[in-house]
Amino acid sequence: MLKKYVYFVLFLLLPSIVSGREITDMAGRKISVPEKISRVYGVSPPVTNLIYSIDPNLIAALNSPVINEEKTMLRPEYKNLPVAGGIFGQGRSLNMETIIGLKPDLVIFWALKDGGVNSQYAEKMKDAGIPSVFLDLDRLEAYPKAYRFLGDILGRKERCEALASYSEESMKSVAAAVSGIPEKERTTVYYAEGTDGLSTERSSSLHAELIFLAGGRNVHQGDAPDHYGMEKISLEQVMLYDPEVILVQEKAFFDSVFSDKRWQSVKAVKNKRVYLIPRSPFNWFDRPPSFMRALGLKWLANILYPSRYPIDPAAETKKFYGIYLGMELKDTQTREILGL
Repeated sequence: MLKKYVYFVLFLLLPSIVSGREITDMAGRKISVPEKISRVYGVSPPVTNLIYSIDPNLIAALNSPVINEEKTMLRPEYKNLPVAGGIFGQGRSLNMETIIGLKPDLVIFWALKDGGVNSQYAEKMKDAGIPSVFLDLDRLEAYPKAYRFLGDILGRKERCEALASYSEESMKSVAAAVSGIPEKERTTVYYAEGTDGLSTERSSSLHAELIFLAGGRNVHQGDAPDHYGMEKISLEQVMLYDPEVILVQEKAFFDSVFSDKRWQSVKAVKNKRVYLIPRSPFNWFDRPPSFMRALGLKWLANILYPSRYPIDPAAETKKFYGIYLGMELKDTQTREILGL
């Protein structure tokens, strides 16, 4: 009862959205949104990161405090934004009072993630007089359409078209390079998560989709048991898989894997083909899966098939950061990002 009263009081403080326009979001919902949108709240990090790439000034609040990987590369004002929570990870929730108090013009949900929870919060937003849209961001292939959708409703068509076009070019160029590789000749890849390297994702998981898109073969085949992932397996199982390449999320594991005697018999370790995934300011591969995967896909294809996809990783990184983040990277920054 108290929360309903708070929402009602805050609703009275909100600007009217009567003079809006009707649009259809990426989940097929017909929504009335304001003609001009200046402040947006994304309910999960993939959405918030996407908005940052379009225009950081649009972001009304963060999902979580800024982490070290982000602090040195993001705009100073971004670090001082309020934190309103979000729908991501495990046990996280939105702070409705904070969001309503911020008076965003629009709230954006990740459409296909936790659909039931999204709908419940969307109803609460509606009750509070805040319009919300659902955005499909599950797979990298959805990003060009998502950018163009937001370019239209946010009044930033030219900017979003440039971002969508790079994403499309990334997928097309890699697909063309790896399409002729026979299944038996595809590089086998193990995705090592957690500080012990023994959490991973199955081949159908969105968290590991870049392995497939880059022409690799995820050694942990099958359907993902749930959306969150991080399935635990044994070191003995990794030894049986004997991958040619290991992709690593946690630096602590990367720093230890070459000296840990238990891992020395794994082919990728013996051949020094273990790679720490770049993660500044946002992860290139996963957690969260974001627009950075457009660059991560090129990086990974070059690692798996350097002769088929012979890009200059440093030059491509500088190009991408200039387009998506408005940054002119120095050589030292580029080497640090790539771990060179």
